[in-house]
Amino acid sequence: MHKKLVVGNWKMYGSRSANALLLAGLKEAGPWSAEVVVCVPFPYIAETALALTGQSIAFGAQDCSAHEAGAFTGEVSSMMLADLGCRYVIVGHSERRAHHHESDQLVAEKARAALAHGVTPIVCVGETLAEREAGQTETVVKRQLAAVIHLLTHCIGEIVLAYEPVWAIGTGLTASPEQAQAVHKVLRMQLQAATKKADAMKILYGGSVKPDNAAQLFAQPDIDGGLIGGAALKAADFSAICRAAM
Repeated sequence: MHKKLVVGNWKMYGSRSANALLLAGLKEAGPWSAEVVVCVPFPYIAETALALTGQSIAFGAQDCSAHEAGAFTGEVSSMMLADLGCRYVIVGHSERRAHHHESDQLVAEKARAALAHGVTPIVCVGETLAEREAGQTETVVKRQLAAVIHLLTHCIGEIVLAYEPVWAIGTGLTASPEQAQAVHKVLRMQLQAATKKADAMKILYGGSVKPDNAAQLFAQPDIDGGLIGGAALKAADFSAICRAAM
């Protein structure tokens, strides 16, 4: 069994003082046997990098451009993220898909751009409540992943995949361990058809993961860690989740 991966997504929260306290709390609580990452807002990447110098906690960004460089005001390229030392970047989060109308194709292009600069993309897939109730969960997540597989081809084994049911993000609702495992198994099988590396790839679960449900989720055979939202903003909660992944 490979090492679990726990990624904290700070979303659009934080300040210099709050971030310093959070990172200090995490440094004090670690290290953990799981691989731990924090994905922070763009303005705080450099300070986070400095704060985590010499630490086992890695850091990353929450989005990247599909473009290499150019007249794309407000965009941040993977080359820039790599230049700052980012090891990971989240792409295709449901909030980006919903609020910024990101298509499956664009998400795949962002993943390709990240890999081109040695940054590991954490590719998010997931269904809405309406899609789950209509019995479309498998169809939706397989379609979202298929776009990435098609574009990356033999490089697909280099990504991290995250299953985040949209109905469980920030709602307090959580897929049961059995529900989450069922979708993770579908995704694993889809990856197995595309790459020999599928069994070694990490598929994370995200959606209201908390200290009291993390261990049960992480115990499932195809759940290799978590993409954590709200709980990642509290050092004690995030630390407890990291311990649950040991």
